[in-house]
Amino acid sequence: MSTLENEVTFRKQAEVSQSLEAQFQDSNASTDFILITDHRTSKSKSLEQLEATKESEDGSSCCSRYARNIFRMKTLKRRLPFLTWLPHYNSRDCIGDLIAGFTVGLTVIPQGLAYSGVVGLPPEYGLYGSFMGCFVYVLLGTCKDSTIGSTAVASLMTFQFAQGSWQRSVLLTFLTGIIEIFMAIFKLGCLVEFVSGPVSAGFTSAVALIVSTSQMRSMLGVKSDGGSFLATWISMFRDIENVRVADTVLGFGCVVLLLAMKSMGKLAIGPKDESQRSSFQRVFNHVIKFFSTSRNASVVIVFTLITMHLEAQGTNPFRLTGKIPKGMPTPSLPPFFIEAQPGNETAGIPPVPGQNFLEMVQSMGYGLLIVPLMALLETMSVCKAFAKGKQIDITQEMIACGVGNIATSMFSGYRCNGGLARSAVNNASGCRTNMSNLYIGVIVVLALNFLTDYFAFIPKAVLAAIIISAVIFQVQYQVVTPMWRSKRSDLVPGILAFITCLVLPLEIGIMVAIGVNLLFILYYAARPKVTLEQLETQQGIRFVKITPDRCLIFPSVEFVRNMVLKSGSKTTQPVVIDCTYIYAADFTAAKVIASMVEDFRRRHQKIIFFNLKPSVVSVFEGLNTKLVLCYNTHALDQELRPDEPDLSRSVDSLDHAESGNGTSECVSMASTLSLARS
Repeated sequence: MSTLENEVTFRKQAEVSQSLEAQFQDSNASTDFILITDHRTSKSKSLEQLEATKESEDGSSCCSRYARNIFRMKTLKRRLPFLTWLPHYNSRDCIGDLIAGFTVGLTVIPQGLAYSGVVGLPPEYGLYGSFMGCFVYVLLGTCKDSTIGSTAVASLMTFQFAQGSWQRSVLLTFLTGIIEIFMAIFKLGCLVEFVSGPVSAGFTSAVALIVSTSQMRSMLGVKSDGGSFLATWISMFRDIENVRVADTVLGFGCVVLLLAMKSMGKLAIGPKDESQRSSFQRVFNHVIKFFSTSRNASVVIVFTLITMHLEAQGTNPFRLTGKIPKGMPTPSLPPFFIEAQPGNETAGIPPVPGQNFLEMVQSMGYGLLIVPLMALLETMSVCKAFAKGKQIDITQEMIACGVGNIATSMFSGYRCNGGLARSAVNNASGCRTNMSNLYIGVIVVLALNFLTDYFAFIPKAVLAAIIISAVIFQVQYQVVTPMWRSKRSDLVPGILAFITCLVLPLEIGIMVAIGVNLLFILYYAARPKVTLEQLETQQGIRFVKITPDRCLIFPSVEFVRNMVLKSGSKTTQPVVIDCTYIYAADFTAAKVIASMVEDFRRRHQKIIFFNLKPSVVSVFEGLNTKLVLCYNTHALDQELRPDEPDLSRSVDSLDHAESGNGTSECVSMASTLSLARS
């Protein structure tokens, strides 16, 4: 049989694109349309299905196939990406990575010291979490520009679920790393797709404001004990009379200075064409760019030297970071319990209650699921920003992030993942491979061993300014205008995520926003667009064609049923349901369709399903639903004729239909209803 059926011309009486509650309307207007067969829908299996069937018939189990694939060179290169680029590593790559690693390392050190304050931990924990993730990513990472370390989102969420306890922070890092590996094994990276762009933008903007607020107390020198965004500001205003003028001036001055140095990186002297610039101009531009990208380290070095001088003279007005333990932390398993410790009322140290492993896990709650999900979202945003059209391996990124966090927890570090701002510095500094992460980690290790004595003189206001100047650009106000122009309803989950994350705990805020966004999707699925057309064959037989524009699932099938019954009750003409766009159905849909077919049969009115896909037919067959199926225009024309021998003639299955040899059988090659105005 030919794959392209003969064209059959019908006359169209009327076409009405109706809303959900629209009524059937008639019209005397007459135009032409053509039924054209343009693709094949049959019960034949696809190539992939045939290969899967062949493999199952060979008796090979899933586990054995998985074991064979593990040791293939292609699989090894996917799971150990350094095998791809390391054999081709050369001196030019080494120089580019060394420069990028040194530049980013100067950024990571002050950021690590500052982000530890967001988590509520001593400054050294920020450095403990900034080197093992880099070492692991050299071997397992897929994005050369991505750098692993502390971020605003990871730090704030660690504080939310660990509540400033280093034991819970380290254990949270260990457990979420294991969860990320299991997510990779079961290929659950698709979960991040349930966090839409508006929700992500609202969440990130709220985190930026919360983190900035948490650093304001260091800049103002006031006390703050609020557990939320509003409570923090209220508590700071209550203690406003104790504001430290020196810290406030230094903090806000450093914010302005850092923003100015960032803008300075865009300046360049000489012609736009770099080849036409003189040697002085090229050197000057590179120096300006270096100071712009290493602005955090430059500001820290300058003000550390100033405070060291003031401290030696006994006139230092600033609050300092304080003593930091020298050297690397001792490798060990994360703490699985917390020992009870008595408090000290004189020193203002509260007692620490003891907790066992189960109590620690219970205190983390939903954080064990939300933290890796949001970390994956942040890591994937980095990879997408620098993918340059290349495919992103979500599974491998989860493996790299999971192993990196497990390794970090062995050195008493807290959550780490890819950060967009830090990765942008890595890209701008000319990194060429993942090896730049190795140099970043080495610089952090050297700092822990040789520079901790100097870190004690860093003003807290300077570290707070570094965090505020970094996260202030994460407030994504720029997405509001295009979202308003594109689809205004998307603003609802975005604004809701922003507000709920500010006034409620982060885990509740993000879950509420995701839930509302899913309700929007379900409502869209429950209200498909249905097109009604009154058509007429060349023999003068009139019928009603109904075309749903999406699959039949439980939220939408009742609406489609009511639409069909309303249309059918207005006339005794046959009803043809064009199923071209119905690619899936469920049990609820099968029950409703069976009830609808029975209603049409009781009032002796034909209902025909045109081009219903075999996979959907098999769902309906499970309830022994008697359907009249047509798969080409000739069969549809024959079925619509009033001289058919039996109205109840139906096709129980495609196999039964395909065994027929008559040209008037209602199951044949596929065809599609499409309109063409003459």
